[in-house]
Amino acid sequence: MRYRALTWDHPRGYNALAAAAARLDEARDGLAIDWEKQPLEGFEAHPIDDLAARYDLIVLDHPHVGEAVAKGVLLPMEDLLGTEAVAALEAESIGPSLSSYRFAGRHWALPLDAATQVMATRADLLGEDWPRDWDGVIALSETKPVALSLAGPHAALSLWSIATALGEPPAVADPDRLVSEETGTAALDIMARLFARMPEAAKPLNPIGLLGLMASSDAVALAPLVYGYVNYAAPAAGAAKVTFRDAPVAVPGGRPGTTLGGTGIAVSRHAKVTPALLDHLRWLLSDEAQTRFIPAHDGQPSRRSAWADDAVNARWGDFYRNTAATLEAAYVRPRHDGYIAFQTEASAAIRAALAAGTPHRDTIARLNDRYAAGRVPGGER
Repeated sequence: MRYRALTWDHPRGYNALAAAAARLDEARDGLAIDWEKQPLEGFEAHPIDDLAARYDLIVLDHPHVGEAVAKGVLLPMEDLLGTEAVAALEAESIGPSLSSYRFAGRHWALPLDAATQVMATRADLLGEDWPRDWDGVIALSETKPVALSLAGPHAALSLWSIATALGEPPAVADPDRLVSEETGTAALDIMARLFARMPEAAKPLNPIGLLGLMASSDAVALAPLVYGYVNYAAPAAGAAKVTFRDAPVAVPGGRPGTTLGGTGIAVSRHAKVTPALLDHLRWLLSDEAQTRFIPAHDGQPSRRSAWADDAVNARWGDFYRNTAATLEAAYVRPRHDGYIAFQTEASAAIRAALAAGTPHRDTIARLNDRYAAGRVPGGER
């Protein structure tokens, strides 16, 4: 059986999957997988039902599951692997990297890749003088170049993360309201103070672009919230090393403010599922693959044991050990049908408000109104 599959076009999203598929022999193993790739932004804009109609396997981000469930295009993992196997995987996956795919009582993807926003520093520019909290980040920005990631959805995700550090993860205490005026305006104030000083070259960049800028120049010494990419922790010749740390807290001992990313592998409802395919999926989530094969092929594993592994950390500049606590505490975004469109609109509104100096209270009111308009009261996050 030959399967058509889609992932994202970064070494972290493609190389390990392609290498694993290259080891398969259809005559011997009973399956072959052809992995195709598209830009990460394509998943934000492309309807999940169209992708599921054209591909058997899809690598996706957890906020898409509400749309996928509403359109009935994916198979639940409990039906494929069994409830006990999914529960066992939950205990072995770091942070909410598996539970984030649970919606309407079922899990709709397996956590292939784990990531969250963390702090990225140029240790050669800062030494050990890196801040642990948001007050320290703001103080550092007065003397060193500090940049937020604001492109695409990341302005909104940064706001969600800072609100989480301030003690109010969005839409958690009250799923029908995004954030209180008090917390929202405080979070926006932090962003505005940093935005006013951040290098112009960093303003249009997504996380990959921002980390690339840090690795190739001295334009940015610290990014307090940027999705971690392990390859920058062990750079190629000629590039500067980026050291990753836990995300900032609001108060000493507080929760790191960060919004979960990562990707999961989902199975389309139209796929012809065979025992050989299920065995391959189990292997991708196994300790062997997660601790050895995936890190060796530029991947970023989801299994907790891999994040604690001495050999993995030695190879990748302690990226995993330095940021595991942040991932364990990561905030999980709403996943209801329509959330992705809201996130896109919210991020554009935040960027515009920061550039125009719009009163924070007005921006938060607009975000709350738009969030409420897209929600079914009492519905799933």
